[in-house]
Amino acid sequence: MPDEPASYASPPCYAAEIAPDYFDPLAVDPQQARDVARWRKAERTRLLEARKALSVEARRSWGLALMDHLRVLLPQVPGWGPGTVFSAYWPIKGEADLRPLMTELHQQGIAVALPLVETKAAPLVFRRWTPETTMVRGDWNIPVPPPDAPVVTPQVALAPLVGWEDGRYRLGYGGGYFDRTLAGVHPFAIGVGLQSARLATIFPQPHDIPLNAIVTESGVQARA
Repeated sequence: MPDEPASYASPPCYAAEIAPDYFDPLAVDPQQARDVARWRKAERTRLLEARKALSVEARRSWGLALMDHLRVLLPQVPGWGPGTVFSAYWPIKGEADLRPLMTELHQQGIAVALPLVETKAAPLVFRRWTPETTMVRGDWNIPVPPPDAPVVTPQVALAPLVGWEDGRYRLGYGGGYFDRTLAGVHPFAIGVGLQSARLATIFPQPHDIPLNAIVTESGVQARA
């Protein structure tokens, strides 16, 4: 029989090393898309377990360092100032606790908001938050502002990172909500995460949107 073109069954983390031209950034190869999805799921599990294993003191130090770096970065964002709508997040799954910074920014006149899932497989909705807001349980039991809180559109948004790469792409929790939001709202998006969660690549797919900046405890790691 005549030779047939070779196919690659390696997971994507090895495929690029074996044949750099194998990875298809347009993702027209359905098998590759499945390989990437499986690889991301495994990496997500590994990175979340590593984050969960952090001590209370290590997590506290991580959060303090992130807030220090954000205090330097945020004033450099175009248009930043009193009245800017800034989306933060309520910490879950071992994420860094940035709530002290949320309170600080509120006191400076920044309009702080929190994201929530209002409709499945749709962009996130953002509701205003203040230190006096009485939170309610939202999707996945995450505390969110109540339904009567004003809905706003963020000009600057934080995105918790499970993993990240130098190309400013993020590995999130896998629901796709933040990418859908970035595609429609276009805020200045800042990923925040652990330096140890840096990956050589997340094998970006067409739906992945790069962030404007990535910040870890070590400082600003990547910026557009």
